[in-house]
Amino acid sequence: MPKKSIAFIVYVNDAPAAALFYADLLDIEPTFETPRYIAFNLGDGAELALWSGQTDTVTPATPRTSEICLTLGDGPDVVDRLFEQWVAKGARAVSEPHDDVFGRTFVVADPDGNLIRVAPVD
Repeated sequence: MPKKSIAFIVYVNDAPAAALFYADLLDIEPTFETPRYIAFNLGDGAELALWSGQTDTVTPATPRTSEICLTLGDGPDVVDRLFEQWVAKGARAVSEPHDDVFGRTFVVADPDGNLIRVAPVD
């Protein structure tokens, strides 16, 4: 069977600017860069890709129906601290840390309005 990988593509207005935001937020560096498409290797054949090829409908006011989710296994205090760090880095708070059916969670948005959730590992 051929090697497989998966890329989660997030539409942004300015790929280089969005890459700086995500690199700082997630403390990772791009592994592939073009002027309109930048990818980050997440390990195990998964990538987060930022693409500015579809900018006609990308605005922070556009309702989003999906999220990127970062899962943490270190307890609720880590979730709360990460929220404070991310907001200090410029992420817009959408949902402050709270307890949900699956544990402590929050949601922030990137400059283009894309949603990023933090939640505990299942």
